[in-house]
Amino acid sequence: MRRFTDFFILMGVLAAMIGLFGMLRESFFSLGTLGTVANRIPALALVATGMTLVMVTGGIDLSVGSLLGFCGAVAGVLMADLHWGLTLAMTACVCVGAVLGGTTGAVSVKLRLPSFIVSLGMLEIARGLAFLTTNSQTKYIGADIETLGAPFGGMVISPAFVISLLVVAAGQVMLSQMALGRHLIAIGANREAALVSGLPVDRPRIFAHALLGALTGLAAVFNCSRLGSADPNAGTGFELGAIAAVVVGGTSLMGGRGSVVKSFMGVLIIATLEAGLIQVGATEPVKRVVTGLVIVAAVLADTWRRK
Repeated sequence: MRRFTDFFILMGVLAAMIGLFGMLRESFFSLGTLGTVANRIPALALVATGMTLVMVTGGIDLSVGSLLGFCGAVAGVLMADLHWGLTLAMTACVCVGAVLGGTTGAVSVKLRLPSFIVSLGMLEIARGLAFLTTNSQTKYIGADIETLGAPFGGMVISPAFVISLLVVAAGQVMLSQMALGRHLIAIGANREAALVSGLPVDRPRIFAHALLGALTGLAAVFNCSRLGSADPNAGTGFELGAIAAVVVGGTSLMGGRGSVVKSFMGVLIIATLEAGLIQVGATEPVKRVVTGLVIVAAVLADTWRRK
């Protein structure tokens, strides 16, 4: 019952936000705005899905923004310079992301280091690799990758949006219905109890980080498809948006509780908030302040729920 209550609260917040911005700016109620919001969120939805799996174990990964920039740089070089096809380049980005994400998880888990610190180091490494890969230049890819981020079949949504919905659904099924997901939640709720119960503890946590890395690699391709290019600066601050969406969706910062679907609702709330603030003419500093207040409110709500 509580799960449904939280979901309907998130739905209510989203509906109230849409109604508010619709009253402030009539053009907010349009297919154009719907398409803009829908086609801006695939990358964030993918990363939020992976971040949910990491955070339910009690971990966190701050490197996803830089990893997105590096994987995007890899896609740019492969497609613009080496003339690889989209499918091969996408596969390479997913593999690169999985390796770096898995490395963060393995170092954190095996050496018993806080994932916060390890991922902070990976943040710098991945950003440096992004600049080295592109020689600090933007790689223009063009139409070969733009088809992913452009509306298709006379609709307002893109293939990237459809794929992100499928990933969210698969992530929710894995977390709520499969043994691996339940192990992740048990580890986050009480690692020692999970260990004593004979549950695997290290491998699921490493897998969660690797999966987050793989989804970030795919998100990097989606991000490039929106821009038609690979920018080594891409993803700067992206980790804050992903963590904000997951926290707004009700995943506990302490681990042991989370939902991929609710994280997706958090993504929608963050994206709607940003789109609404842009349409009402809010400046960048104001947008940052409002987004920060939303994050703080979500953390306070999480604290209140735990008490």
